Amino acid sequence: MTSLPIAFIGGGNMASALIGGLLNSGRPPRSLLVVEPSEVQRDKLAQAFGVAAVPVATAALSQAGTVIWAVKPQSFDEAATACGSWLAGALQLSVMAGIRSDAIARASGSPQVVRAMPNTPALIGRGIAGLYARPEVDAAARAQVEQLFAPTGESLWVEYEDQLDAVTAISGSGPAYVFYFLEAMMQAATELGLSAEQGRRLAQGTFAGAAALAQASPLQPAELRAQVTSKGGTTHAAITSLDDSGVKAAVVRAVHAAHTRAQELGRGR
Repeated sequence: MTSLPIAFIGGGNMASALIGGLLNSGRPPRSLLVVEPSEVQRDKLAQAFGVAAVPVATAALSQAGTVIWAVKPQSFDEAATACGSWLAGALQLSVMAGIRSDAIARASGSPQVVRAMPNTPALIGRGIAGLYARPEVDAAARAQVEQLFAPTGESLWVEYEDQLDAVTAISGSGPAYVFYFLEAMMQAATELGLSAEQGRRLAQGTFAGAAALAQASPLQPAELRAQVTSKGGTTHAAITSLDDSGVKAAVVRAVHAAHTRAQELGRGR
């Protein structure tokens, strides 16, 4: 990253993950500034990272080489009104769902906008972020963004901004789908006589191991599933029940619902 300060508009979980990664890669805390209205969150940031966190925007934002928008999409208009006049010279990086790059460019006065859709495993360095850059963003700025996200996990670029809505629906919201399924498996474990702790360990270990196998194997998920599913066996009974209940179709509908909501958040912006 450049030696210019980095400013965060919003200091929640994703900002915290990026701040932690920057500090671990050698960034001094004094080179980071966070605008965060919540006193509780400002105290957390100061205690965890030693960075300066202020309740309202000030002219100090004008010194930033990169501005990272990390507020909730519903709070963007208010934040942009408070901060926009000081941001024109900076690279704008947004981790907000739905808010289009045109809206960020108008609010900041800078056409150099990169939108990112990370996910919460970034908090432990196991995330994956989809990235989109407007044409005004050069290769050097793209490399800076990749470097910023490197400590949080993987990243991939998409060619068209609309594709970020699909990234939001798949990987941005995706951890919640996994946690939802984990909840169901853990509930079933206790209903079958295991303790809550046993159910948690078995469910989480199974998810982690299966995901690692899927990453390591050249086979498609359907082929890996077939290897476990002997006709007439226990897995076959479970998969048949899932199919009879329309679970796969329900998951696909859920992802489409998330995609639609991402489009709604950015509509008209």
